[in-house]
Amino acid sequence: MDFRYTPEQADLKRRAAAYTRLLMQYEDQSEQAGGPLPADTVKELTRAAMDAGVYAINMPVELGGPGLSLLDQVIVEEEFGKVTNCLWDIPWRPANVLVHGTEAQREKYLLPIVRAEKFDAFAVTEPGAGSDPSSGTTTATRTEGGWLINGEKWFVTCGDIADFLVVQADAGPERAATLFFVDKHAPGVAMTRVPRFMHSAVNGHPEFTFTDVFVADEDVLGEVGQGYELTKEWFTDERLMIAARTVGAAERALQLARDWAVGREQFGEPIANFQLIQGMLADCAADVAVHRAYTHQVAWEADQPGTDRKTLHAKASTAKLAASEAAGRVIDRCVQIFGGRGYDRGYPVERMYRELRVDRIWEGTSEIQRLIIANELIKRGTRALQLPTH
Repeated sequence: MDFRYTPEQADLKRRAAAYTRLLMQYEDQSEQAGGPLPADTVKELTRAAMDAGVYAINMPVELGGPGLSLLDQVIVEEEFGKVTNCLWDIPWRPANVLVHGTEAQREKYLLPIVRAEKFDAFAVTEPGAGSDPSSGTTTATRTEGGWLINGEKWFVTCGDIADFLVVQADAGPERAATLFFVDKHAPGVAMTRVPRFMHSAVNGHPEFTFTDVFVADEDVLGEVGQGYELTKEWFTDERLMIAARTVGAAERALQLARDWAVGREQFGEPIANFQLIQGMLADCAADVAVHRAYTHQVAWEADQPGTDRKTLHAKASTAKLAASEAAGRVIDRCVQIFGGRGYDRGYPVERMYRELRVDRIWEGTSEIQRLIIANELIKRGTRALQLPTH
């Protein structure tokens, strides 16, 4: 097995890194603004992402995307993860399940996203349904020509700028989990609150209510009752990308801490000479190296023909769990190395300390990832989480 990047992947990484450095120029502005950037700035950064070939990277060529493999996407997202304030949301990543839409749905919803004309948001979480999506109470009731959606969704990432939502609701008396395209401005849709979280993200995570919102039959994504399977496919993709971004964030934090330790003097010498500092730097380096390798491995496996999707789901959970928790350890050490300056919002390590915490919560908590992994082990044995032999 050859782990070296191909020339194309090396160029992709270079382009992604250059674009990430561009985003870094707006970190302080975003932090001071509490997250959002001016619309004109976002448009300029969006155009720059498209010019660099790092926009909508999970879309195939036939739908206007760059046609990257999952490993290629991990390479890009790892670079994106180095920027603070969730500025990696600007080079938009459409929900991967949109490719399952009909030709008409692709024309109406997906292609405008790839052209940066529209934005989507995935709405699954509810006040009483977080880790357990089956306990959701949002319903879709049959009516002439379509459905009436009633319920509430929380933590809808990027819902504040989205043009439409992909809403999971229980359809009909059978309560069959189903995904629906819902225009954010349709009658009965209300954005009720935009919570303020620990991190200052460029986009928000608002709450929505749905009151007798009419959705035509033609706006059902996939089939009625296919909601859980499509949502699981979305989760698998997102968890792998979280793993990649947290590895990238950890690498940047380590670089900053290393440079600080070399230049910062106490007791007449650089603090990098002190063994307790060296131990923290070494532990950080080990965390970054190990979790980058595993995240790349899972992405590579996902690109191989015949990969078992259930096993992949568990491996993506493993990558997300391990990388997000390792990144938390890394940034904690790096803040400690920076001392009082590490607690200053003007320093990237402070922002990363706040931002990386949510990676152990969203797209499935660490505890849920452990349950997924354990379930796979119990059902299929330890071989299920090893490298494939085919």
